[in-house]
Amino acid sequence: MQETASGSLTWRKSTYSGHQGDCIQIADGVTGAVPVRDSKTPDGPALVFPTRAWAAFVSHLKGAV
Repeated sequence: MQETASGSLTWRKSTYSGHQGDCIQIADGVTGAVPVRDSKTPDGPALVFPTRAWAAFVSHLKGAV
């Protein structure tokens, strides 16, 4: 995972995403939520998903591979 600090959050993206800048980043450590942002606009808005919803989304993706 590649990490960048922004404010009080540390954002990361998958190492599979490469260096093109067309990636999503997530921040860990937010109780009950997972913030998600576009790596092209790190100062832009973030979507915030409930932790359980994000876990279900990731689980579904892993099952689809």
